[in-house]
Amino acid sequence: MRLKHVTLAVFLAFASSAFALEAASPPVLAPLKPQADAAQMSAKFLTRFSYRSVPLDDALSARIMKHFIESLDPDRMIFLQADVDKFMGDSDKIDDAIQQKDLRIPFSIFNIYEQRVVDRMTYARNLLKKNFDFTVQEDYSLLRDKAPWPQSEAESNELWRKRVKGDWLRLKLGGKADAAIRDTLDKRYQNALQRAYKYKSDDVFQSFMDAYTTSIDPHTDYFGAVASADFDISMKLSLVGIGAVLQERDDYTTIRELVPGGPAQLSGKLAVGDRIVGVGQGQDGPMKEVVGTRLDEVVQMIRGKKDSVVRLDILPADAGPEGIHRTVSLVRDKISLEKQAAKKTVLPVKDGDTTRKIGVITLPAFYEDFEARRKGDKDYRSASRDVAKLLAELKQENVDGVLIDLRNNGGGSLSEAIDMTGLFVGKGPVVQQRYADGKVKVESDDFPAPVWTGPVGVLINRGSASASEIFAAAIQDYGRGVIIGEPSFGKGTVQTVVNLDEEAQNTKPKFGELKLTVAQFFRVNGGTTQLVGVTPDISLPGLSDPKTFGEASYDNALPWAQIKPANYTPAGNLGALLPKLQKLHDERVKADPDFQRFLEDVADLKAQREKGVVSLNEAERRKELKARTDRLKSRAQSDGGVDSAEDDGLQSNERSLSADIAIENARKNAKDVLLNEATAIVADQADLQGDGLKKQSGN
Repeated sequence: MRLKHVTLAVFLAFASSAFALEAASPPVLAPLKPQADAAQMSAKFLTRFSYRSVPLDDALSARIMKHFIESLDPDRMIFLQADVDKFMGDSDKIDDAIQQKDLRIPFSIFNIYEQRVVDRMTYARNLLKKNFDFTVQEDYSLLRDKAPWPQSEAESNELWRKRVKGDWLRLKLGGKADAAIRDTLDKRYQNALQRAYKYKSDDVFQSFMDAYTTSIDPHTDYFGAVASADFDISMKLSLVGIGAVLQERDDYTTIRELVPGGPAQLSGKLAVGDRIVGVGQGQDGPMKEVVGTRLDEVVQMIRGKKDSVVRLDILPADAGPEGIHRTVSLVRDKISLEKQAAKKTVLPVKDGDTTRKIGVITLPAFYEDFEARRKGDKDYRSASRDVAKLLAELKQENVDGVLIDLRNNGGGSLSEAIDMTGLFVGKGPVVQQRYADGKVKVESDDFPAPVWTGPVGVLINRGSASASEIFAAAIQDYGRGVIIGEPSFGKGTVQTVVNLDEEAQNTKPKFGELKLTVAQFFRVNGGTTQLVGVTPDISLPGLSDPKTFGEASYDNALPWAQIKPANYTPAGNLGALLPKLQKLHDERVKADPDFQRFLEDVADLKAQREKGVVSLNEAERRKELKARTDRLKSRAQSDGGVDSAEDDGLQSNERSLSADIAIENARKNAKDVLLNEATAIVADQADLQGDGLKKQSGN
């Protein structure tokens, strides 16, 4: 699963209303010829090779226009209804525009969007000069994706009055004084205003192509040059750079984290909080100032070829704006993104006098270094290879069972999901693929024998998709392990990536890449995970909202289907075991205060979602806040909750860097109630399967 690149989403939390003209108009953006060529070329591939054949006609044209408008204004607070009506008047012309390489329509819409953002941000800042009455009984709607667009400027003003009032009240409840609130919000809206002047033609084109591909199916994507490079990096878990995680804070590109073993950390010359104010190429290339430059542009300047030199003009973390700068020269090197790689830990599970050791392997993605594999590198990096090594280590540590944690693993390489299944089931079919012509191909792993034959559990949630679902479904169909958690995402389609520049024989990247759906995958039992996902054997509560997250939330998802089962032999049958595991689970969580607190938090979150509105009455909000605070204080330990930290009303870049990192670390280190229960279930499985083996052997 890959989320769409809606470049404008960061805006929508801030954008403001009304038609003030105090700020200068943003730059007018126009399409470039390579973009028009790329759109037309993409259309040829999409109409000929997509699994779901969708002609580029007036019907698709209208869907593209609808998705484009909604991507710009998902909360329906930027445009007026008159704007939308005008845009939709051209909704039957998008197909012709793509075929004729004329993208003026989407660009003209975007230019209006930019101006509306500037107008509304200016209006929001003007509202801060006034005072708000928090004794009035009124609400602000948090869910506006299905609401009508404002009919008039006055209606738009009223929406934004409530929005700004809500932002103010949230900071007030967080303990901020009026002067501090006014400064914080003014800076917040000003930052959003400034972003309107930084958009480029590529941003418009990416958003338009996202609208086009989304209209075909939810998982067809277009990647511009930058997005394509980021996708490749995520798949091979490495890049060439300096080894620093960067963040935009107050117009500065700020170092948030130093990657261990990277050039930045090894130099000893950089620290968290240092600000990059200039970037120079080579030993003596000119230093280009980057204050106020978009973060993605600074990142591109810092990345480069291995063993090349990049120079950074650094304003130290503890220096004021007029502080003394220093220049740091670094030699770029290959950086391994270890945080995204498979990792293991061993968790003890106590039950009376017995302690079981459960090995937990966390896998954030099914990655594979395609390029290194093509070149014949015997040590190329991949998910299945890393997991195989970790399983060998866990065997040496004599663990009683293994839990594979696939929560929020959105997928990746199909071949890696197949190979990883082989580590647990040995040789056999793993997944079936049906193509547009109806032909079915059975994909098998070629491991002669499984690497791990002991008890297995797979922990999934709503964010487990695609390759994660292939693996979990195969483990379930083979009777090889217990699936624990929430129903998964429900993405049962297969995509392939087409390099448009290679197809056009371009010598330099111009057209980007197209990821299009070419097949649907089916379980070895003949069913599909499409739309329904993988249903866990033992259910655990979750935080996601299935109405807004998951395949079923898309309006054009493929339907569920079924084909003939593959020829496979189950490795075991856990059917008789599941009722016993369920009973032990029920008894344990009923007596577990941490788990019960988690259930309270889930119920609280669900109630907030269903309410859909937030009160703008201070007394009412303080009453709600006190109830929540009292509930948290009543807990002997608060770290079993979803997020027990007090809401300060600030956004991430509005806190000090140290405070923001402290909050992030606290969340990472909080007790993982679901993981702990999943390991206990695998420990139960080990106990029950162990007893069965003893009885079979006569002991």
